[in-house]
Amino acid sequence: MAITSFYFLCFAAVLFAVYYLLPGKLQGPFLLLASIGYFLTAGSAYLILYPAVTITIIYGAALYIDRVKEQKKRKTVLSLVVVFCLLELTALKYCNFGIYTYNAIAMRLFPGSSLLKTVQAAAPLGISFYTLSLLGYLFDVYYEIGKPQKNFLKFALFGFYFPVIISGPILRYRDVEQGLYAPHKFDYHKFTYGLQRMLWGFFKKLVIAERLAVVVNTIYGDTDTYRGFYIVIAAIGFAFQLYADFSGGMDIVIGLSEALGIPLAENFDRPFFSKSIQEFWRRWHITLGAWLKDYLFYPLLRSKAFTKLQTDCKKKFGKKWGKKIATFAAMFILWFAVGMWHGGAWKFIMGSGLIHWAYIVLGEAGEPLWKKLKAWCRVTDNTKWFALWQQIRTFLLVSASFVFFRASSFTDGLHSYRQMFADFNPEIFRNGSLLSLGLNGIELVITVIVLFVLLAVSVLQGKKSIRDSLSAMPLGIRWVLLYIALFSVIFLGYYGPGYNAAEFIYRGF
Repeated sequence: MAITSFYFLCFAAVLFAVYYLLPGKLQGPFLLLASIGYFLTAGSAYLILYPAVTITIIYGAALYIDRVKEQKKRKTVLSLVVVFCLLELTALKYCNFGIYTYNAIAMRLFPGSSLLKTVQAAAPLGISFYTLSLLGYLFDVYYEIGKPQKNFLKFALFGFYFPVIISGPILRYRDVEQGLYAPHKFDYHKFTYGLQRMLWGFFKKLVIAERLAVVVNTIYGDTDTYRGFYIVIAAIGFAFQLYADFSGGMDIVIGLSEALGIPLAENFDRPFFSKSIQEFWRRWHITLGAWLKDYLFYPLLRSKAFTKLQTDCKKKFGKKWGKKIATFAAMFILWFAVGMWHGGAWKFIMGSGLIHWAYIVLGEAGEPLWKKLKAWCRVTDNTKWFALWQQIRTFLLVSASFVFFRASSFTDGLHSYRQMFADFNPEIFRNGSLLSLGLNGIELVITVIVLFVLLAVSVLQGKKSIRDSLSAMPLGIRWVLLYIALFSVIFLGYYGPGYNAAEFIYRGF
C-alpha cells in the first residue's frame, strides 16, 4: 500500500479517528497493531518474521547488556547481535552483490568460464531503516547513553512504527521514546500542521518528482539516441526528482506522525543550497549520515588499528598529513558503507558513496591552493557571488555523481558519462527537440514553474517557518493557498492505474 495511494489516505483517516477516540493507554497498542497491519500489506505475510525476530533478539540483548557488568560478556553479546544483523542484511539484500562482481570479473578475465547463478531472496519492507534504528538503540544501551525498554510491546512499536519503515528517517530511540509512549489528546494545532506537511509532501512527490520522472526516464531509457545536453538535462532533472521524491516522502511520514502527536527527526535541510559536499551530506539524509558517523566512523577512528595507522602515517608523512591520511582511510570505509546501504550494486557504491569520498579527499588535498586562489581574488566564503558559485558547483558535482545512482547498472552509468560528451548539441534548447521527451509544451512550462516553487519555498524556509507564517495569515488567504496546493496535487499530479503514483525511490532500501 503506497503512501500516495487512495487506500493509504483511507487507512490514515481511519487511523486518526480511532487513535484519538481511544483512551491514552490503548493508543500505543493500537499503533502497534496498525503498524503490523500496514507491514502485512507490503508483501508476503511471512516477511514479517524477519523484523519480528530482529526486534526480539535486540530487545533481549539490550536487557542482558544492561544487567551484566562484565565488559567481555557485554561486548560478546553486542558483537553476536551485530554479526547476526549484518548476516541477515547480506542474505536478504546483498547476496547477489558478490555474485555479480565475481561474474563480471570472470567474464572479463576468463571468457567462457562458468558463472554463478543469482539468488532470489525477498527482503522485508524497510529492512535497512529498521535494522539501523534497532542497532543504534543497542549501541546506546551498550555505551550507557540510554536505558533499555523493559516493556516488549513498547519496544516492538519502536521497531515496527509504520511511517518510518517505508523510507525513514532512521530513528534514535532516545529521541522518540517520549512521543511514542505518551498518551496524546487531539491537538488542533499539531494536527493541522501535520496535514499541511503531508500536503506539501504529496505536492513534491506527485506534481514535481513524477513529472520529472517522465523526462528522466525517456532520456536514460535510450542514451544512444539522447546524447550530449540531453544527458545533462537528465542528470540535473534526476537530482531534483530524487530530492522531491525522497524529501516528499519524508514530509508525508513526518507530517502523519506529527498529526499523531509523535515528532520525528528531520531528514533534509535544503541540501541544494550547500556550499560543499561535506555540507551537502549534513543536509541530505541527515539521519543516515549521523548514524554512520556516530556508530561507524568515530569508533573506527578510535580503534586500535586506526590509532596505529595514524601514528605510522604521522611518522612517515608528518603530523598534519599523517592525521589526514588515516582519516581519509576511515572515510573510505564510511562512504563505501553509505553506498552499500543504498543497495548491493556498484552503481550505488559509486553514485552515492565513493565519488563523494573522492570529492572530499580532492577538496582537502587542494585546500591550500584554493585558499591562495581566494586570497588572490579577494573573496571570502561569505562573498555573495562566490557563495552562489559554491552552491552551483556543489549541486553540479552531486548531479554528476547521481548519474550512477540512476543508471540501471555500473556499466550503463559509464556509458551515460561517455554519451554526455559524445555530442555538442545546444540547438536542442531552441529547435523544439525537448518536446520529444514525453512532456508537451504546456507540461514543460508547468515543470519549470513547480521547480521554481520548490526553490522559492526552500529559500523561504531558510529565513522563517512557513507554517507559522501561514498560520498568521488571515483565514481566507490561508484557505485559498491550501486549496491551491490541494487542487495542484489533484489536477497536476501524475498518477498511474487506480490513481497510484510510482513507488518512492527509497522504498526499496
